Amino acid sequence: LKMFWFYLPLHLLLVACLCHSIKVPTTSSQHSFTTNLFNFYHSLILADGKETTVHLLKDIPKRYYFVLEEGRALAPFTITVTPCDVPIEWSILVHKASAGFLGKTARGDVTQEVPKSQKTPSITSTIFNYKGNSVETYMGMSSHSALYVLEFLSTERDTHITVYLTTDTTSGHLYPELPTDPRIDVIGIGHTTVTLTWKHSPSALQHRENIQYCLLVNEKHNYKSLCAAETAIRSSGMKLPPTLALSLSPYLLEPQQVMILSNSELSIINKVSSGEVRQICMGTKNTYTVPNLSPSTQYYFDIFVVNLLTNASAAYTGTFARTLEEPEPKVMELKDGKVIQVVLDGKKQKFYSLQYQARHKKIQFTFQLCRGQVRVHIAKNGKTVASENISGLRYFSLKGKLLDTYVVQLRSTEESNSSVKVQVSPHFHKPLFPLLPESLKIKSFSKLRTCNSVTIAWLGTQEESKYCVYKKRVEEDQVWIELQSADRCSGPESRHKSEKVLCKYFYDVNLQRAVTTETINGLDAGTLYLFDVYLFGPSGIPVRYHSKVVKTRKKC
Repeated sequence: LKMFWFYLPLHLLLVACLCHSIKVPTTSSQHSFTTNLFNFYHSLILADGKETTVHLLKDIPKRYYFVLEEGRALAPFTITVTPCDVPIEWSILVHKASAGFLGKTARGDVTQEVPKSQKTPSITSTIFNYKGNSVETYMGMSSHSALYVLEFLSTERDTHITVYLTTDTTSGHLYPELPTDPRIDVIGIGHTTVTLTWKHSPSALQHRENIQYCLLVNEKHNYKSLCAAETAIRSSGMKLPPTLALSLSPYLLEPQQVMILSNSELSIINKVSSGEVRQICMGTKNTYTVPNLSPSTQYYFDIFVVNLLTNASAAYTGTFARTLEEPEPKVMELKDGKVIQVVLDGKKQKFYSLQYQARHKKIQFTFQLCRGQVRVHIAKNGKTVASENISGLRYFSLKGKLLDTYVVQLRSTEESNSSVKVQVSPHFHKPLFPLLPESLKIKSFSKLRTCNSVTIAWLGTQEESKYCVYKKRVEEDQVWIELQSADRCSGPESRHKSEKVLCKYFYDVNLQRAVTTETINGLDAGTLYLFDVYLFGPSGIPVRYHSKVVKTRKKC
């Protein structure tokens, strides 16, 4: 017990002594003072010069207190409270003991009396209170003879806040400063872009190397602090890195064009239940055009000025804007026998429309998927006649009347761009594309692999056709990219001459025997190769088999 008293700070020792040693008449005011002192004793000390995270349980108040260091009479202090989720209530109470009360002494069982004018033991007053979810700062003067109590309460749900107290006004600011006019101005609106500008933070002008502007874009609402934005993304189910999720690492001092949190990694866009949340950090530029927005959509924009050394931030007054409506897409007319190639934007996920007016009762639509995944929808006179996802080469043979109107709608089913070739023709006897085998897969024989050769096989048809084989050396980390980026509609003209291995003709009336093999020699040991086979029909338009990756043996 003696050791416990020895280590108590002076202000706690004073409070404890007042609670346990002073014998005073049990008036209601004195009982109240003793209760208040007990509350101080059981409150938490608020650290000076450090940001403190406070977790609040619903309907349960939480108290912190602070006093000046010994020897300081009066000093300015500031308290900044940042709610990270729901609105909270918080207040500052000051408790001052009267000089007469603090001067009383106890000698045995006898208590020295004091003049009646000095019997009030303390003065308790609330000097500030606030309710809401904005970042609020209180500035005042503190006395060493006073105890300040901060009380916080959340009435909506469990939440957390940050509190920053400082009595040192000479060492600069933890939080970056905002300009006198902290509004964000919208100076340009397009179909997919919004241009913003804002006044410079004084901190950015003085400490450019340590300050960065970060823009948060979402479709839900504005955020009043970076802490609130981080909480919103975390509550959506995304995993956050250990550092402040929407701020920059102190080591990333170079301006980053786009840094967005996604699955514990920094990437382009963060998908949450309420839509996309983007964060774009642009160094100390104070004008920025936000790209790749959706037309006719309302977006909310928040600018945060971030101190890269402390991760502390300050929020400008958020704004919002609605992008312009996208003009109606033009419908392209299809002509008999003409092939067109359509590139579909995967981000917009919108249909691309083609129209054809039949000049024959029987027609055939042909689709060749070049890249990605595509959904095809065909309507005749407003009624759906076909709708499906296509792969490879797909034919739709349809019957109708003369002058029937067909509308073809194409849409990418992937976020990346897709591409497809389309043709409509009444000439069934003159197909544009060659007759295809049952499968377009290329097979390799593991047992026939050597250090410098590989044997592959593929299926043919009952129609004599030309087949050309190409090879390409690839690195292991590039295989997936090569396979995903391959344009299945491109022919050998897109390949380098050195990649050509051979061309050959073959067919077999018996489909069971319509298969050919080829051994490719002159390869390097322990090396990955990508093999392609192109099939040419009477029209000369090639069809590309599915690429095959094979690795030669390392040792023989």
